[in-house]
Amino acid sequence: MRDKEEMLEYVKKDAEESGYYLCPDQELLDDLIEGLVKNEERYGYASCPCREASGVKTYDSDIICPCEYRDIDVEEHGMCYCGLFVSKEVKEDPSKMGPVPERRPTEAIEAALEAKESKEEGGVETGEDERSPPISSSEEDITVWRCTVCGYLAARENPPPVCPICKAKAERFERFEGSKVDKRS
Repeated sequence: MRDKEEMLEYVKKDAEESGYYLCPDQELLDDLIEGLVKNEERYGYASCPCREASGVKTYDSDIICPCEYRDIDVEEHGMCYCGLFVSKEVKEDPSKMGPVPERRPTEAIEAALEAKESKEEGGVETGEDERSPPISSSEEDITVWRCTVCGYLAARENPPPVCPICKAKAERFERFEGSKVDKRS
């Protein structure tokens, strides 16, 4: 398990590699780092300190920091849901920090909470559940985007702003052939 200094170094390195900055509010930054450390001690992984984790990694994988929603939140709002990662614009003008709407699907939240209840009742002991968490019950399909530099695939509505593998920008992504993923499966 990481201590506060190690966690801070981890998120700082990730922010730099992804083209982001850390929260300019030092008190909030300290609280977020402390929350990540506590969650890693509690669950064995650093889940977002601003969301309720189930303690079942399968159901929380989308909210392990940096969460799956970070890139699109920073792109659209200048910061991620909890405010740990911010854009250059927000870093330079912290008054632009504000609420970011929850992007995590309701179905994923409900499934995680059910898994948490099951774990507390002794139903899930290993930290993993045999069932797969539902992503969404929406009728929509999601496009698969391929990084033309390294081949990374991302199943989401829009390409990621930065490839998490090679750091190529969004314009280096193309639609992947056979690129529709049925979110109902």
